[in-house]
Amino acid sequence: MKIRGPRVLLKTDLRQQVLEARFKLTPQERKAKTREIEKKLFPLQEFQAAASVLFYASFRSEVETGDMIRRALAEGKRVVLPKVKGKELALFEIADFDADVAPGTWDIPEPARGVPADVRNIDLIIVPGAVFDERGNRLGYGAGFYDKLLSAYPGPTVALAFEVQIVPEVPVAEHDVPVKKIITERRIIEVK
Repeated sequence: MKIRGPRVLLKTDLRQQVLEARFKLTPQERKAKTREIEKKLFPLQEFQAAASVLFYASFRSEVETGDMIRRALAEGKRVVLPKVKGKELALFEIADFDADVAPGTWDIPEPARGVPADVRNIDLIIVPGAVFDERGNRLGYGAGFYDKLLSAYPGPTVALAFEVQIVPEVPVAEHDVPVKKIITERRIIEVK
């Protein structure tokens, strides 16, 4: 049996508290806040310059990315989505969000079909997460998928989060990789 240290308990408690706050947002609030986030993402210089964007397909109470993905495809961007393969994320370029994506691991929407993609050919990664601070530190959902992916990626990263997910400080470990920008419904946080 593994004994959890204070840092792990702190991360677990923080994640739980913030996710509970996010779950309390009504579907109408999430939609309205998501629209405000989308209004900030699409004009962003990094997004405008990107020919290929790695999105995440939103799940449960996350910032809703389905319409953003459809819009990015309609605007001619190459869209890549992750798929859980064991302890890694496999990446696939999709052509049609509604036809190419289906519930996968843990019922999270992921590519059911698509062309394999390489992270080195991605111009921008849109990062999910549970908790963020203004220094770009993030807590995911505990599996470490994005930390592994981001450790091999030198390009721009943007997290999408509701303001309730921003806290004064996220505890970090050596392997944690911060994001470079965070967009909420209220602001764009430029990480120094």
